[in-house]
Amino acid sequence: GFSSISNLRQFKDNIPLRTYEDYSEYLKKSIAGEKDILWPGKTTWFSKSSGTTDSKSKLIPVTAEAIQNCHYKGGKDLLSIYYHNNPNAKLFSGKHLILGGNTSLNKLNKESYFGDLSAIIVKNLPFWAEIRRTPNKQITLMENWEEKIEKMAIASLKENVKIIAGVPSWMLVLLNKVIEVSGKNNIGEVWENLEFYMHGGVNFEPYRDQFNKILGLPNLNYYQTYNASEGFFSLQNQNKASDMLLMLDYGIYYEFIPMDKFNGTNSETNSLEEVEIGKNYALVISTNAGLWRYLLGDTVVFTSLTPFKIKVSGR
Repeated sequence: GFSSISNLRQFKDNIPLRTYEDYSEYLKKSIAGEKDILWPGKTTWFSKSSGTTDSKSKLIPVTAEAIQNCHYKGGKDLLSIYYHNNPNAKLFSGKHLILGGNTSLNKLNKESYFGDLSAIIVKNLPFWAEIRRTPNKQITLMENWEEKIEKMAIASLKENVKIIAGVPSWMLVLLNKVIEVSGKNNIGEVWENLEFYMHGGVNFEPYRDQFNKILGLPNLNYYQTYNASEGFFSLQNQNKASDMLLMLDYGIYYEFIPMDKFNGTNSETNSLEEVEIGKNYALVISTNAGLWRYLLGDTVVFTSLTPFKIKVSGR
């Protein structure tokens, strides 16, 4: 009945809030190859995401629109914003090292695949990103983690690496391996032109001192992103900022549940014009991957309303 919805009240009244479990029957059909279930056409990719409330893995739909207009758009916007803030940057004069998790892809059936979001991202990278990436796709997609880390370190040792990106805990493992195989004292002695680290997934503050020590690059810029299997939500838009700009043109509609009034799928949501600075909200998303009024399981706090900027307060 989507065609009958013409305003926000009708949207809320006709589309219930849903958890992952509420999507199980829809997802089974999509995974089986049925089309027009959660999003027009067939959904080929499903990201394997760990549950936020239990240890079970979730298969999150990732459509072509979500890849291009959300996940990739976030990466391109972050680079554009970084250059705006740092006009003398020379990121594209060297190589970019992106470290994902388990980057193997597995078949669900003859038409559908699942894997970590990083695997889906790497598999669908545009040509211009491939040109600047180190190491090559064969090493990046290796399944054995320890072997991959060692080969990544060796392959990128003599490259002019300008960007590194990845979850802090994983990145520390790789950086320690680079130091080990190079025999150097810190990363600055290996990649002296490294200037930019993109991180996300966890709170970075507990890792900051370790990175400062191991990198040995006092002028390196750290930028955080909030990019999950369900979508690319926000990114840091200023040097040395601790909050992130909420991205409103990525095919995601946001709603927010005040945590002091949270009542699961029976909660009443606030729209962006109703949120307040400093208040804790559960995040609800409707996305171009076919998740409608989906309770993500994360909480955020607004630090600014003009523009809308957030910090992740819980995951």
